[in-house]
Amino acid sequence: MAHAHQHHHGQHHHTPHRHDQHHHNSGATPDGLPEILDLDAALFAPHLTALTGRIACLAGDDVRHIVDLGSGTGTGTFALLEQFPTARVTAVDSSPAMLERLVSAARERGLGDRVRTLEADAGAGLPGVADADLVWASASLHHLDDPATALAGIRAALRPGGLLAVAEVDGMPSFLPADGGPGELEARCRAALDGLHAERLPHRGADWGSLLTAADFSVEQERAEPWELRAPLPEGAGRYAFLVFERIRGSLDGRVDADDLAALDRLIDGGPEDVRHRDDLVVRSTRRTWMARRPA
Repeated sequence: MAHAHQHHHGQHHHTPHRHDQHHHNSGATPDGLPEILDLDAALFAPHLTALTGRIACLAGDDVRHIVDLGSGTGTGTFALLEQFPTARVTAVDSSPAMLERLVSAARERGLGDRVRTLEADAGAGLPGVADADLVWASASLHHLDDPATALAGIRAALRPGGLLAVAEVDGMPSFLPADGGPGELEARCRAALDGLHAERLPHRGADWGSLLTAADFSVEQERAEPWELRAPLPEGAGRYAFLVFERIRGSLDGRVDADDLAALDRLIDGGPEDVRHRDDLVVRSTRRTWMARRPA
């Protein structure tokens, strides 16, 4: 998601996700992460289309150059290319493997001539990028070590009047019924992941509205939107849940008690409790978005 997207976190890029998941600012590509990002994009495609439509309303018709910051597998790149049919995208990521995957996907879609890539750490500036009409940062800003410096670099890459669209996720998606043991297990896992992320990703959950204002952006819109999928779930939802819990399980060894680790194992071991076999999954995620403009 990226971002979903972008999300995911223990999963989300990072986080473990985009969560861990979600992304993207490490040189190596975590195992399973590209598939998580692609499934997130497919499952939440209608939500992403609605979000890019809102961006288009604010950005206007004359968008020619878009920057996708922390592009991952290209979820945002392709959604924005569809929304802005005359624009080109510079996809920025610090992972060469992610960028190679994105370029291959662009060629397969016949969009290779509208995408260029930049291997860079968004926190260190955007070399060679200038006069962008729109910068899209999905589940990528919380990975930055120094938000003020990074936002100054983004501002410099935008033309006066250009738009920055930020999307962040509130943590790992949830999948299990909220009442009862499974939901309580998920809540404990989320709390443990939040502690892990507080250590490793201190800007996750930051108030980007105030940070954007401090960086001399004009914040025009801020929203928190629940993204939810209920039965009948789209194809891929069980696989998405499995991959997220697999990453969560790997992240929480030593951070939750043995009973909870065993319960997590049962969610991914192929047995009757495996999330791929459950009929009570609900995919829930909250995406926060900020739309901010560089003053003209």
